[in-house]
Amino acid sequence: MSIFNKYFYSVILSAFILHESNGQAAGSPFSTFGIGEYYGNALIHNQGMAGVGLSQPQTWYLNNQNPALLVYNSFTVFSAGIIGESRTVRAAENSERIRSGNLNYLAVAFPIRPRSYPAKMHRWTTSLGLMPYTNVDYSIQYTGEVIGSGTPTTVEEQGSGGLSQFYWSNGVRITKELAVGLKASYIFGSLVNDFTGILNETSQPVPYRISVNEKTYITDFGFSAGVSFSRDSLWRGDDYRLSFGAVYAFGGDLKARRTDKFLRSTMSGDLIDSVTLATFRGNLYIPQEFGFGIALAKRNNWSLGADIRYQDWTTFRSINREDQEGLTKSWGAAIGGEITPDPFAVNNYLNRIAYRAGLSYEISPFLANGQEVRDFGINFGFSLPTGRSSMDVAFKVGKRGNRSENILEENYFKVYFGLTLNEQWFIKRKFD
Repeated sequence: MSIFNKYFYSVILSAFILHESNGQAAGSPFSTFGIGEYYGNALIHNQGMAGVGLSQPQTWYLNNQNPALLVYNSFTVFSAGIIGESRTVRAAENSERIRSGNLNYLAVAFPIRPRSYPAKMHRWTTSLGLMPYTNVDYSIQYTGEVIGSGTPTTVEEQGSGGLSQFYWSNGVRITKELAVGLKASYIFGSLVNDFTGILNETSQPVPYRISVNEKTYITDFGFSAGVSFSRDSLWRGDDYRLSFGAVYAFGGDLKARRTDKFLRSTMSGDLIDSVTLATFRGNLYIPQEFGFGIALAKRNNWSLGADIRYQDWTTFRSINREDQEGLTKSWGAAIGGEITPDPFAVNNYLNRIAYRAGLSYEISPFLANGQEVRDFGINFGFSLPTGRSSMDVAFKVGKRGNRSENILEENYFKVYFGLTLNEQWFIKRKFD
């Protein structure tokens, strides 16, 4: 990572190569910064609205954005999703297209204490889930020289891996309108960086490749909290609901262990031998994050919401000091909504479909060529009802970076597909 951050400008002007990953999200040179590219917590129905969901109560869908909103789920909910991506990365006169896919999430939520008033709101709901946290996947190639000799060499730098999170969320209703929530996440995974030098010109050709492998294992817990306030029966006909939501992710250290190895392999990539150079322990400090949302809804017919998030990555600290370079303050804003013409229509299936759309704008948490990297996205999606459950689909088209400012830019297209299953568990029998 240190090589890339120091020579970012020259690297992009020279040839770079991106590879297609297996079981990962699509590769991106931007994932070299920090701990990789952040996934976020939005589920597919939120993705259809540009990720909006910090304040919107949901009856039929699990809300993973704000744990306080879990109390609004009327059923036991199981949700699963996958993501497919296509990215076109351009730099100078070069471009590369990458396609790939990955599991997006597995999550379940169910009530611990039954509902009282209002009828569609539980006193206490819990949720368990597994989803990616960050992704590292890049491969770049550039020319340099052997220090002290002037011999030209080709340097290949590759990054892979990422972090995952297994979480436990709880939402508790305090009053009819106020709810609070807490989320605990076990974050785990490894970040791998390989640096390989290949001599271009030498009187004694070396029939093998020399590499330095840096692998960092990370395991620890992270916590976040949320609050929700929702006022029903507003204005004419008592059909409208105004909601507010806020989340706070606590900053904290994650335990890390780094191992550096010296590798020798054949020109075809087969490993010959390896030597462990050093192993040491330390911490990664993940900065705190703030989020706030507001939403207006009319019964089950439509809703419109807006979210804002902020995180200061200049406070990030890593066991690998090079990972701290090039980071900046990040913030994002999104607006989106959904409409279901008639959720109880019997003779017209199209009227029961939930249609969604949204816009997002983000300042990424890193600098490229010393400039901020902006990300603009357009989202849309829908849910096809199947009884109480649904098939959920969302799409995102966007652009990140600008060649005139950041040397490189990404144009991307993402497809999200998943299922939401609603069932009634823990029903107390009235008759034997």
